[in-house]
Amino acid sequence: MKVAPAAVGVSFLLVLLTWLLLSGLNMNSVRYDRQSQALAEFGRSERGITREVLTSRAGLSRNYDGLVRMVDAYDSALTRLREAAGSDREEAAAIDVLAVRAQRQEVLVEQFKSKNALLQNSLAYFSLFGERLAASEDKSLVAGTSALAAAMLHLTLNTSDATAQDVKARLQDLARLQTPTGEIDSIRAIIAHGQLLYRLLPEVDAMLRTLVEDSSVREQDNLHALITKRQLAARSAARQNRLLQYATSLLLLGGLVYFGMLLRARAIALRRRAAFEHIIADISMRFIDSRHDEIAGDVERALEQLAGYIGADRAYFASRAGAAASTYRWSREGVGFAEGWPERVFDLVPRIDRDGADIIYIPKVKPSHPYDTANLLASAGVRGWLCITAPAGQPRAAVLGFDAVRADALTQWAEFALFRMAFDAIRNAVDRVRLEQEKERLQATLQQARRMETIGTFASGIAHNFNNIVGAILGYAEMADADVKAGSRSAANLAEIRRAGERARELIGQILTFGRRGKVRRERISIEALAAETAALLGASLPSHVKFVITEIEETATVWGEPAQLQQVILNLCNNAAQAMQEPGLIELSIGTREILQPLRIRRTELAPGRFTVISVSDPGPGMDAATLERIFEPFFTSRADGHGLGLATVREIVEQHGGAIGVDSAPGAGARFEVWLPAGGPAEPISAPRAPDLALRGSGETVLVLQPDRKRLMRYEEVLAALGYEPVGFTGLTEAEEACRTERGRFDLALVCHVPGGSSLLLAASLHAAAPDLPIILTSPSTHDLAAPLLAASGVTELVHQPLLSAELAAALARCLAAPPAGGRIPRIASVR
Repeated sequence: MKVAPAAVGVSFLLVLLTWLLLSGLNMNSVRYDRQSQALAEFGRSERGITREVLTSRAGLSRNYDGLVRMVDAYDSALTRLREAAGSDREEAAAIDVLAVRAQRQEVLVEQFKSKNALLQNSLAYFSLFGERLAASEDKSLVAGTSALAAAMLHLTLNTSDATAQDVKARLQDLARLQTPTGEIDSIRAIIAHGQLLYRLLPEVDAMLRTLVEDSSVREQDNLHALITKRQLAARSAARQNRLLQYATSLLLLGGLVYFGMLLRARAIALRRRAAFEHIIADISMRFIDSRHDEIAGDVERALEQLAGYIGADRAYFASRAGAAASTYRWSREGVGFAEGWPERVFDLVPRIDRDGADIIYIPKVKPSHPYDTANLLASAGVRGWLCITAPAGQPRAAVLGFDAVRADALTQWAEFALFRMAFDAIRNAVDRVRLEQEKERLQATLQQARRMETIGTFASGIAHNFNNIVGAILGYAEMADADVKAGSRSAANLAEIRRAGERARELIGQILTFGRRGKVRRERISIEALAAETAALLGASLPSHVKFVITEIEETATVWGEPAQLQQVILNLCNNAAQAMQEPGLIELSIGTREILQPLRIRRTELAPGRFTVISVSDPGPGMDAATLERIFEPFFTSRADGHGLGLATVREIVEQHGGAIGVDSAPGAGARFEVWLPAGGPAEPISAPRAPDLALRGSGETVLVLQPDRKRLMRYEEVLAALGYEPVGFTGLTEAEEACRTERGRFDLALVCHVPGGSSLLLAASLHAAAPDLPIILTSPSTHDLAAPLLAASGVTELVHQPLLSAELAAALARCLAAPPAGGRIPRIASVR
């Protein structure tokens, strides 16, 4: 029963082959005949085109009708060639080559028709005007015309460069002749046509040469040879076809048996592939359900499964991006990894010639010479190697490798490409761990950024209020100083108060800048002077049981930065150390310079090579454990019940804003040592010195309009102006001030518009400027970040001073306003504010 279907199939196959033997094949002889005829007509048309072109060039043809007919026949023959070729690619390719040549010929013919028509027209006119000038009575004109005609005739026969230059010279000679007025038009016409012929004749002859030289004889011969070859081959095939088909029928039975064996082998391979895909699916599902802390163990188990499938003794997955690298390993019991393996794989893979493939399979490692790359594998104990690499262009280099150490080779298997799926599954799992870690880092960074944003908002709000308090301290200190005897102890104390107040005002400005994340004003600072000033401030603020001493200082140490912020860094570090000390002790400050030649990483900041000034603050306090050190610079983190967690966070922000870094070394019971690394200032940069107030600028009784809604502040500002030698006239409302300006236009020499908390003092200045356009206006403001110079000038503001007011700054601004030219010629000058 099982033989019957096979017998029926064989019988059907024999009947089919017998039918093919009797029917034979159509050799397409008619198609080849049509191709030969079309090719012959194509050649005749091409020769006809050349003939018509030469006839037109010689002027023997009155029109291009014959040329057009030849071109149409040319295209028609080419079309029939394409139709007869059918789906034969080789013939179609040969016809395409012939068509390209034919297209070039037709383009040249079209160009020739245009150029030749213009040429024949110019020749006719050249001959006409030449005959007219030859009849002239001017002998020199006749001679020049004849010479030009002879040269032009020569050019029509020979368009070489020498002949063309001769025609050009004749044209120039004819143009230089002194001719009668009546012949000027004819001379111009013959010269114009001569110049056109001088250009056209070489171009047309070049086209003719190209047409003749660019004929498709060789392509026609090639196509004809191909058609003939196909014709002969078809006839030969017709003779051999019957015998070939009968022989094929005999081989077919053997083929059926062979394919049956192949199908059986393929079925086995498919079962093996299905088993391997099941393993990969199991690995992938395991990775999906794994937590990121379990990925390492799951990767090792996956390596073990994959290695066992091909008989490998070692398996590993390694990835690298820059300096960051991660490696996962598995090996059989008793088999270890050579030193540096598999990390050396990243350097080995580029040296292997793999023709762009991502999978490297070396069944047996056999070095052929001492410099063979295989020696590197042999040195690592590899006898057989399978390596899957990341595709080119990936941001992270990664490899999945399997080594045979004890056996001579890995298990032979043709489906190594499936390991790409295993590679992707493992890489995705490893990347997921990396991405989750990166996510945690970014979340921590975002949290810190939000905290710092809160710090900025919080600090800015406090600074605006504290600014008014500092202004009152400075104002009253200046007024008190006027009533104190110079050189007395009270005068010295007031000077210290003013000095601390001015520094506080600078710190307030920096707090506002810190809240806005703006750029700080940089200058070269002497650390010795900054430390001395800081020591004086600390002497009055440190607890009685804490002493401060400068143990070591390098006199030449300088820093490129903002003095108030850097002083705040030292103050915060010292106050933090004092708050940590519960018992009497000594806070030590040392300052030195260091030169680093290689990049140095300090906590989260990497410093580039260069020269740095290092400020060290150490204390003998209780010290900190590792957990505290990890979070010490976080905003709002504090280990003290009365702490606010802003001091060290502000220190780090200031230091990093200056391009530096801060590190800390501490242990429980061993105290703490903070080191601030700041870029050292260049030796060519001048060292800034403290700016002393200039009180020599006094008024001479000039009247100053003061607009301040707060009556208490108005009285204080009036006292300051009176002390500076001016006559103040104060107003708390804009309406009264505008009315005074309108009724008594010449009464006031200038106006002082004070800052209004929560309002717009710039609007007050603009309104006052509208009432008195010629009146110089000084505007006070705690900040200049939102005040643009064009806006100030449009509002009539001539000077801008800092609030709270200082006598020296206000006196200088008043003096500049009074010294400026009248409003009609005044150039608005906006003073920058610290």
